[in-house]
Amino acid sequence: MEKKEEGPQPSASNSEGDLLFLLDSSASVSHYEFSKVKEFMWDLLRPLTFGPRDVQTSIIHISTTPTMEFPFDRHASGGALRRAIGGTRQRMGDTNTGRALSYAREKLFSGQAGARPDVPKVLVWVTDGFSTDDISEPMQLLKDMGVTVFIVSTGRGNFLELSAAASQPSDKHLHFVDVDDLPIITEELRDAILDVIRANRLHATDVTSSSFRLVWPQLLSQDSGFYSLQYAPRGDPAGTRTLQVSGALSSLLLTSLAPETTYEVALTPESNVHYFPAQRTRVTTLPEETSPVQVLISDSGPHSFHVSWAPVLDSVATYQVLYGPLPGNSAELLQVDGGHNGTLVEHLAPNTTYLVTVTAVYRSGREKSLSAKACTQEEGSGVRHLRLEKAGPGSLRASWAAADGAVLGYRVRCRRRSGAASELRVPPQVHSVLLGGVPAGSRARVCVQPVYRSQPGRRLCRSVPRQPATEAQGYRHRERDRLQ
Repeated sequence: MEKKEEGPQPSASNSEGDLLFLLDSSASVSHYEFSKVKEFMWDLLRPLTFGPRDVQTSIIHISTTPTMEFPFDRHASGGALRRAIGGTRQRMGDTNTGRALSYAREKLFSGQAGARPDVPKVLVWVTDGFSTDDISEPMQLLKDMGVTVFIVSTGRGNFLELSAAASQPSDKHLHFVDVDDLPIITEELRDAILDVIRANRLHATDVTSSSFRLVWPQLLSQDSGFYSLQYAPRGDPAGTRTLQVSGALSSLLLTSLAPETTYEVALTPESNVHYFPAQRTRVTTLPEETSPVQVLISDSGPHSFHVSWAPVLDSVATYQVLYGPLPGNSAELLQVDGGHNGTLVEHLAPNTTYLVTVTAVYRSGREKSLSAKACTQEEGSGVRHLRLEKAGPGSLRASWAAADGAVLGYRVRCRRRSGAASELRVPPQVHSVLLGGVPAGSRARVCVQPVYRSQPGRRLCRSVPRQPATEAQGYRHRERDRLQ
């Protein structure tokens, strides 16, 4: 069964190098072990960025005759590389590792194999610990050519032989681990590889819609020269800007840039002592954030409501809140500081619908608006004088005075100490209901709530203890109204 792809991983950007896996594909490795090693390779590579100016990778099979699975420049995306690794098939045959190492030395520096000059070279040899030919000489030749060698042994290989084969110090470049425990070393090995291939070049960080920070290696000092920096929107040479940057600096923040725009950047070290080639990069700013994208109405009362918006951006100087009744032509305007995300709108008419428009005024002069409707509550929208009376065995009559305003109806809810609660909905002209299922000796709590077009009104509730039938005659209980 194909392993499900995990969620997004942190990108290991600003890394450049040719990474070669020397994979034991011989008959000494079981099919199960081979499949686990393939999973390990992809887990190791997953967070990396691939491409001609990032990381390139390939696989060479150790077998009777070494073969290259695909050239370094074949796969420039994680998805394509994952499929290629998944489709890799075991070659079987003998474990001629020395021969494979000689073949690897050839391919690591071959343009025809997609390898690049002047980038770090890393070899990761995954082995069960055995080889049918000598590895010491071809491995040393690789290391003499600047290749960093990591070894992962999943078997019982000769510790001294593998320690000598790996780059030094061996405790950072040699791992002994069971094939089922390969995930344990994945992060540590990946970090070690990144330390080798971390690009020593101009790149951008902290990219926003209007700025990014350029970072470059420390090539000069304040006394040895300066940097000439040029940047312009792609395809717009007339927009080129040139800056002279102190040789003591190794980063610079560029601001006031256009959103969602690709910039071509060139940094040239100017030195009278050494020649340094210009470094170039391409950076695309993010789409511009806008506000408001959401307007919310809350805490509505008869004469006020609260309006809030999101997000709050540093680029907004002020917010304008325009509100007026519907229908109607009148409107009022409130000014709110750009650092705030809401305001209270007061002195409104009850039971009225308002159109509220929030406008963000940006420091650049641009404006963006978003509208919402808000409704004030009915004034005095509560039931008054709720009364409960005995209406017969096991029943009560609830009656109340009409609520103010355009009532659509009433919701009557009876909660009994024993038994299920009940709820009735009655039209606005009805101000009395009969409630059954309240036997002698039980307690009942009755609530009446008016219903309006915009929202429910305030409830009024009463709790009445019921006495046994023998004591009911002549009993006068205390009535207590509670407004909720």
